[in-house]
Amino acid sequence: MTVPVGSQGKEIKVTDKRMFTPEGELREEYSFLGEKSTAATAAETSEPAPPEPAPPEPPRRSPVERPVPEGYPAAAAEASRFDPGAPPEMGPSFLDLAAMLAEPAAIYLGDAPLPDGQWAENLEMARLHIDLLDLLRQKTAGNLTTQESAILEDLLYRLQVRYVQKRG
Repeated sequence: MTVPVGSQGKEIKVTDKRMFTPEGELREEYSFLGEKSTAATAAETSEPAPPEPAPPEPPRRSPVERPVPEGYPAAAAEASRFDPGAPPEMGPSFLDLAAMLAEPAAIYLGDAPLPDGQWAENLEMARLHIDLLDLLRQKTAGNLTTQESAILEDLLYRLQVRYVQKRG
C-alpha cells in the first residue's frame, strides 16, 4: 500500500508483515508453520500409532586425536576430539548462527540470565547485537529458505520491539 504524505507528494510504502490476515488465516508465506501444526494436531487426535522400530545406529568411528598445546586446560583437549557419533553431513545451520547472535541481545535486554545466574542489562550492547542480526538479514536477503527468512524476520522483530519497550 502506498500513501501520499504532505503537499510535496512524497509517498510512504507500508508493508503488512503480520503472520495472520485480518480474518485470522495464516498468510501464504507462513504456510509452512501451519503444515507442522496441522500434522501435530492430526497426530494428537488420532489413535496412537504403534512404536516404530529404532533406526539402526550408524557405525562408530574411532576418535581422532589432535595435538593440544601444553598449558591448555583439559576442556580444550576434550573439545579438540572428533565426535564419532555425529553424522558428517550435519553441521551448524543458519538458524544456529541467528540464535548465537540473538542470545546476547536477550541477555543485554535483561530477559535472560548469565551462566552464573546474574542478570545484566546494557541497552547499548543489546542494540549492537540487534543491529548485527539486521545486518545478517540484509546480507543474506534472497539466499535463505522461506522458513529461515521468516524465523530471522520474526526474531529480529521481537528483539526490536523488546528493545523499544525497555528503552521507554
